[in-house]
Amino acid sequence: MFNILSALIGLITLILMIPAVFPLLGALNWLLVPMALFGAFVGMFSTKNGGRNFCLIVAAFGALRLFMGGGIL
Repeated sequence: MFNILSALIGLITLILMIPAVFPLLGALNWLLVPMALFGAFVGMFSTKNGGRNFCLIVAAFGALRLFMGGGIL
């Protein structure tokens, strides 16, 4: 159950991260990366690793976008 919940949180975060790819909306990642990390935390309570790993990939993508934009863009 936790694996499905974690994957759902990761999917919602990924969908919300689509507008954050555009210029001047990258600061939205400051809210979305912790949301993905919360999904990974929820996924730690599952016996399977799929949802947790998906959330970690989504968080890494958001962190990379923050890094490339200097934390603002």
